[in-house]
Amino acid sequence: MDTLQNFRRTDYCGTFTAANIGQEISVCGWVQRQRNLGGLIFVDLRDRTGLLQLSFDDSTPKDLFDKAASLRGEYVIAATGVVRERESKNPDLPTGDIEVKVTDLRLLAKAETPPFEIVENSDVKDAVRLKYRYLDLRRPDMQRMIALRHKIVKICRDYFDENGFLEIETPILTKSTPEGARDYLVPSRVHPGKFYALPQSPQQYKQLLMLSGFDRYFRDEDLRADRQPEFTQIDLEMSFLDEEQIQTIQEGFMKRVFKEVLDVDVQTPFLRMPWREAMDRFGSDKPDMRFGFELKDISDIVKDCGFGVFADAVKGGGSVRLINVDGHAKDFPRKKIDKLGEFVKTYKAKGLAWARMLDGKVTSSYQKFLTDEENAAILARAGAKDGDLILIVGDVKDEVVFASLGALRIECAKQLGILDPNDFKFLWVTEFPMFEWSEEEGRYQAMHHPFTAPMIEDEDKLLTDKANCRARAYDIVLNGTELGGGSIRINTPEMQTKAFQALEISDEDILAENQAVNRADDGTLKEIQSLDGELESAGSLDAEAGGETQAADSAGSSEPAGSETEAAGLENPGEAVLTSTGTANLDYAARMKLNREQIRSKNKEALLEIVNNTSVADNLKQDAVNKMVAMTDIAEREAAAEMLLEAKGFSDVVVSITDDNCDVVLNMGEVTDAKRAQVEDIVKRKTNISADKIVITPIVVTDAE
Repeated sequence: MDTLQNFRRTDYCGTFTAANIGQEISVCGWVQRQRNLGGLIFVDLRDRTGLLQLSFDDSTPKDLFDKAASLRGEYVIAATGVVRERESKNPDLPTGDIEVKVTDLRLLAKAETPPFEIVENSDVKDAVRLKYRYLDLRRPDMQRMIALRHKIVKICRDYFDENGFLEIETPILTKSTPEGARDYLVPSRVHPGKFYALPQSPQQYKQLLMLSGFDRYFRDEDLRADRQPEFTQIDLEMSFLDEEQIQTIQEGFMKRVFKEVLDVDVQTPFLRMPWREAMDRFGSDKPDMRFGFELKDISDIVKDCGFGVFADAVKGGGSVRLINVDGHAKDFPRKKIDKLGEFVKTYKAKGLAWARMLDGKVTSSYQKFLTDEENAAILARAGAKDGDLILIVGDVKDEVVFASLGALRIECAKQLGILDPNDFKFLWVTEFPMFEWSEEEGRYQAMHHPFTAPMIEDEDKLLTDKANCRARAYDIVLNGTELGGGSIRINTPEMQTKAFQALEISDEDILAENQAVNRADDGTLKEIQSLDGELESAGSLDAEAGGETQAADSAGSSEPAGSETEAAGLENPGEAVLTSTGTANLDYAARMKLNREQIRSKNKEALLEIVNNTSVADNLKQDAVNKMVAMTDIAEREAAAEMLLEAKGFSDVVVSITDDNCDVVLNMGEVTDAKRAQVEDIVKRKTNISADKIVITPIVVTDAE
């Protein structure tokens, strides 16, 4: 092998042009390909900027020519030569007008034949790409994306600096606190079985900075469970601004990024649309505005019709709505329509009704069940004309109708190929609902988070009309994808108390969980309840102290976790079972939790293997996904119960859920009726498991090993 001694690279391969003809240059990189034409050899040299052709002919010294003949793909070389004009130019290559007649060639490293060709837009499977990630990252399109990311980050820093923001990195390695986001854990080498936490949403640190007078700052918020380490989220915090001012700042950033990166002029201000309007028109809170096919409500037309599918949906409190795939009836024959019917069923719709207008005739799946007047009214509401296709979904739950038709309009657009990737339609979705109803818990929950301020005109609805109370929350959407979001935060204790009351969060819960936050700062490592579980967030008071703070926040996402323990036999239906007291050494809780998470990790790996196995049927993959979701739910409920029990003064608590049963192990020699009732109440509220299926086991802790 040769060396780089006395070699100095002139510049990167992709930087040379016809202006360099006649100059001696030195370049280095990887061999893309070698073409031996007998007395003529061409080598395409690649680095991160592009390709440059090296030339060897009959005037090249034999040893140099032979060395060039030995080159293979991905060999690492360095070359010196003179730039000259190519006889056969390549208009598709930026350096296609020139080549380098090589006078010195150095072979720095040989390479085996790669498992896939290093080219753009490779169709190699992801598993192979990730196995050979270092090779995958050599591909030009991957290198361009990494360079693009660098450019965007630089623009970010420049733009926000110009607008008065400071870049502040909040603590990364910290103790777990009940702030609501899931943790990325780092095992402690000093304290076996315990972990440090990488917080996913350092909300408390952010609010402290606001209180300290840093009224504009930004940070990189990443490391979410569903994101690669390369993911970057820009987290903005601002004080003393309203929604319009915040949105204007973010619009300016988007405008600058698109101009400097893509040379696209984005029109500002972006369109604003209330959440209610977005749902009514597009069936989605992140609508794609590049095409029509908008939803129309026909509930008033069909509420008393003879077609039970329609009438029953309206009578059940739901709705019947349609989209008009205008001008495309010919593109959707009956077979395709039937597939669309199967498509909406994945969104829990019971089926799809349709009508086609072709050549002056109307055929439909429902017209015989309706009167002529009702059929005509539906077509009129749809604005139907010859060549149109009408698709209808009805259900007793509006959310099913919206989800089905919202996804259906996107699916139709994809099949028709009308989604222009170079058409950028930005949108602010505003006035989100303050609350959303949880069927599982039987109560309202915060749609954004419990610290979001209500619309000023809706403040009196916090306790009296939760369903129609709107929040000062907003999302920025581009072509059907949510890019970010945020809210104006509550800034008075009185309003925060009302918000907690609306969420049925008691003062006792707030105090207990706030105490848990304080205990997390006692200088010791806090035990982590679940590797993937989310700690209860509702009682955190970190927003209460803020002064008109608002942020562009995003909720964390979770990785799956599961359950593996078997519940003890139950007695005395209707109340928690108290088992006999056992003994254990001091680290029993840590060991139980560590064992729990180890088993869950193995279960998760097994399920992920099913999901990622291309030979496994889709229904089995979906079943595996459902099991992982269920595991996550179990872990979250366990963590919430453990956290609140410890906040109430119980120590070394382990809560384990199996099916509909719950085991509670705690460090307590004697459980009085009052303590038993307290444990039972907390576990019921945090796990949604009835008292008759809760088993409480007190453990007497000893110092013996």
